[in-house]
Amino acid sequence: MKKMILVTSPPACGKTYISKQLAENLKHVVYLDKDTLIPLSNRVFIAAGQEINRSSDFFEENIRDYEYEAIVDIGVEALAYDDIVLINAPFTKEVHNEETLERFRTKLRKKGAKLVVIWVVTDPEVCHERMIQRASDRDTWKLEHWDEYIKTIDFSIPEPLKRLDAGHDLILFYNSSDAEFDQSMKTILPLLEEDGEI
Repeated sequence: MKKMILVTSPPACGKTYISKQLAENLKHVVYLDKDTLIPLSNRVFIAAGQEINRSSDFFEENIRDYEYEAIVDIGVEALAYDDIVLINAPFTKEVHNEETLERFRTKLRKKGAKLVVIWVVTDPEVCHERMIQRASDRDTWKLEHWDEYIKTIDFSIPEPLKRLDAGHDLILFYNSSDAEFDQSMKTILPLLEEDGEI
């Protein structure tokens, strides 16, 4: 059965690296990264005379949700030509919203495909170390205010993902160490290649 795989997690859990490693090792897969849409979104800021700020109210109201809808729709179209689409994006709000997940599942059912969500499980202190190591500008405030920031991040599995009757598959990818990563890859790749239920 065709699958759309969403790889999601809190920041710095290793989502992008995991997504790329899974995509490299899967057969018949289309890899999509929502960040590819950022240049288009930046033009929206400029056209509206707004500062480019992805934490702004303007972004939340006029860009954010449309990026997610666009990348999912591109993925649904790609399923007409290959068996698996893997999307690398946080899906922060979406995985906590049953209505949004159902909308995704409905789009996929029309294509004879199912939704698979991979939730990356990483220890918060490991995320802290990785954030320091990657030295990204987007993490500056988070690192300078770590105690305040970490209180706002929920590392638990979102409730809508845990529902056994929801109509999607949930896979946990453990990634707090190299050994966990290797074991998760070894366990999960065969599941994603299978045609049936996970």
